[in-house]
Amino acid sequence: MLSSTIKALAKQYHAEFVEVRNHLHAHPELSYVEFETSKFIQQKLSEWNIPFEIKATTGVVGIIEGKNPSSRIIALRADMDALPINEESEALYKSKHAGVMHACGHDVHTTCLLGAAKILKETKDDWEGTVKLIFQPGEEKNPGGASYMIKEGALEDPKPHGIFGLHVHPGLPLGKLSFRKGRVMASADEIYITIKSKGGHAAAPHLTSDTILIASHLIVSLQQIISRNNNPTSPSVLSICSIQGGHTTNVIPSEVKLMGTFRAMDEEWRYHAHELIKKQTVELVHAMGAEADIHIDVGYPFVDNDPALTEAGWQLANDYLGKENVEETELRMGAEDFGYYTHVVPGCFFRLGVRNEEKGIVHNVHTPKFDIDEGCIETGMGMMAYLGACAKV
Repeated sequence: MLSSTIKALAKQYHAEFVEVRNHLHAHPELSYVEFETSKFIQQKLSEWNIPFEIKATTGVVGIIEGKNPSSRIIALRADMDALPINEESEALYKSKHAGVMHACGHDVHTTCLLGAAKILKETKDDWEGTVKLIFQPGEEKNPGGASYMIKEGALEDPKPHGIFGLHVHPGLPLGKLSFRKGRVMASADEIYITIKSKGGHAAAPHLTSDTILIASHLIVSLQQIISRNNNPTSPSVLSICSIQGGHTTNVIPSEVKLMGTFRAMDEEWRYHAHELIKKQTVELVHAMGAEADIHIDVGYPFVDNDPALTEAGWQLANDYLGKENVEETELRMGAEDFGYYTHVVPGCFFRLGVRNEEKGIVHNVHTPKFDIDEGCIETGMGMMAYLGACAKV
């Protein structure tokens, strides 16, 4: 059986790809400047005689053809950028670049796809179709590397019948995977607001417009955008996460800046909410005697897992790992630029368990102490290879 062959190869190559992950983890690069990471990927694909093209400056798209190449085309995607976080770790593979860390597991994602590529190349006479390997930049920064990859043709010539992506999940134990059909992650837009007046002495607020007070009213009022306008059965959240203004106890500042995020699972509501947020901001601030500039930086769309492709992947996971090791992913308001792919071709974004409480591997992504149990690499690269070889839409 092909699953047995892939399992055996994943086990055989596990140590090799732990070293790959450790190398990538020790040499993280920020979004859109993943030049050395890209070269590393290109070198590996060249070693295995896998042809590839460069997209979006640092992105890499490889092609592996099995039997009857046009019969079934499946894309497998990994992101490769790191975060501006200073790692707190004593591991030998700790980041060598101060202030930059693979705190979201993209080193693991890239490693799993490289491992899957090697396995798929070796087994190409045992499966039908074509597998596209998509290594993309910039998942962590708007507008998202996936958008650039799509614009430059990563989903064309040939166009995939479906695309799979995985993501590490610190809440899921080692040896497990999780899937969810339909909408699984939210869209994410960044909000930037500047409130301006002439400022003045705190003892004479009547001579100016109090930008701090106005900002306070605005923050509270913006929550009504969600609570009074959105259908409560459709998940959505607006959070103002930064207030910058003032520098002393007795001066009303002339400018206050707010930053936040807006998330939704419905594209029509998403853009209607943008207009409501802009209108509320401008008119409330103006009514209180000040002026407002507002910019909404449109980010990633929601991740929409195709039901048929996800069902196919879920069943293959049951076959590969055993049904007891495959769970349903919880609905999350986090965002992922994999969503772009799911709005172009059928997609399935699933979770890879990396948690090991006995080893103290429990920290969440985007934190200085995040890490993974390296056993997840064997599971991840084997599962990606199996999906690439067998998944059908």
